[in-house]
Amino acid sequence: MESKALFNLIPVGLRVVAIQGVKAGLYVAMNGEGYLYSSDIFTPECKFKESVFENYYVIYSSTLYRQQESGRAWFLGLNKEGQIMKGNRVKKTKPSSHFVPKPIEVCMYREPSLHEIGEKQGRSRKSSGTPTMNGGKVVNQDST
Repeated sequence: MESKALFNLIPVGLRVVAIQGVKAGLYVAMNGEGYLYSSDIFTPECKFKESVFENYYVIYSSTLYRQQESGRAWFLGLNKEGQIMKGNRVKKTKPSSHFVPKPIEVCMYREPSLHEIGEKQGRSRKSSGTPTMNGGKVVNQDST
């Protein structure tokens, strides 16, 4: 059974993305133990390296954390039941780490900045239909 969730893939560096849920506006993040969690602010733990695997699937690995001994990357992964897996247990060759991004709408965002975190606190979140992110402004959005 195929389940779908909508995420914004936001470029934050060369082949590095932030993954933000469309509905809740939360970022996917990975901590130092390899566990995924959601974050309402953009932090370094929200950055993932995006790599196209040999079978044209896309894999995402933490930019901060990896196996200390081997240096092997920690990947995002879902098991057969759709539950998130611990990053250090996910192998890049297994289907659990393979994703197929499907563009629905392309929006131009300004890169989220770690310096804008203090600026956002104290402001209430707008509930407009426009995509927003931590400190980000929609630069160009076609209204077709």
